[in-house]
Amino acid sequence: MEAKGAKLLPFYIVIDASYSMSGRKIRSANEIIKKVRDALAQDPILADKVRIGLVDFADDARVQLELCDVLEPSLSMPVLEPRGGTSYVAAFRLLRSTIAANIKLLKGDGFKVHRPAVFFLSDGAPTDPVPEWKAAFADLVGDEAYPNVITFGVDDADAHVLQSLIHPSTGSKQMRMYLMDNGEDAAKAITAMAEIMISSVLQSGHSLSQGETGIVLPDEAELPSGITSHAAADDDFV
Repeated sequence: MEAKGAKLLPFYIVIDASYSMSGRKIRSANEIIKKVRDALAQDPILADKVRIGLVDFADDARVQLELCDVLEPSLSMPVLEPRGGTSYVAAFRLLRSTIAANIKLLKGDGFKVHRPAVFFLSDGAPTDPVPEWKAAFADLVGDEAYPNVITFGVDDADAHVLQSLIHPSTGSKQMRMYLMDNGEDAAKAITAMAEIMISSVLQSGHSLSQGETGIVLPDEAELPSGITSHAAADDDFV
C-alpha cells in the first residue's frame, strides 16, 4: 500500500446505463473496469498511486464502485444493467458530492490528492432540460475540487453537448473528446475507448511517480482505429 502523505490520482469512470445501452454496448461497458484492473495488475507500484471509481447514470445516478485500489483482493466487480433515460443532471450532481466526500476522506487519512479525472461515456443526448444540465455541470467544474473531464461518445451521443463538457477546455492542459467514427460498431468503439482510458491512467500514473502533474492523454498516433479525438475548439465533427 502507498504510504501516508503520498499523492494519489483519482479516476472516475462514468457510464451511460440508459436503455439505449442495452445488449452488446452495456456488455462492452462492463468490461472497462475489468480491463483497467488487469492493466494495473501488471504494475502494482503504479496501482498504488491511482484510485478508480465507477458511476453509472440513467434516470438516476449510482456509485457502482467506490473509489478504491482495484487490486484489493476482496474487491467485487460491479455489473451495470440498463435502466431508464439519460439524466446528465443526476450524473453531475452525484459526481460533485462523491468527489468532495472522497477527497475529504483521503486527505483525512493523510494522503495528498491530485485533481481527479472523469471519463464520461454516453451513447445519447441528455434527457434533462438544457439549462438544468448546464447548471449542474457548472456546479461540478466550478467546485474547489473540480475534475478534469474527458468525454466519450458513441452512437447517438450529441457531439456538441459532449464537446461543451470538455474541461479544462483551454490552456496547456486542456482535455479532449473522443468520438466513434461514422459507420463503426458501437460495442467495439466502447472497447477501443477503454484502451484510451487505460492508456491515460497508466501514463498519468507514471507521470505522477516522476514528479509531474496533470492528466496525460494518449497521442493522436496512439488512438485505436475507429475513434477520433477533438478539442473544445474543433468544429469538424459534424
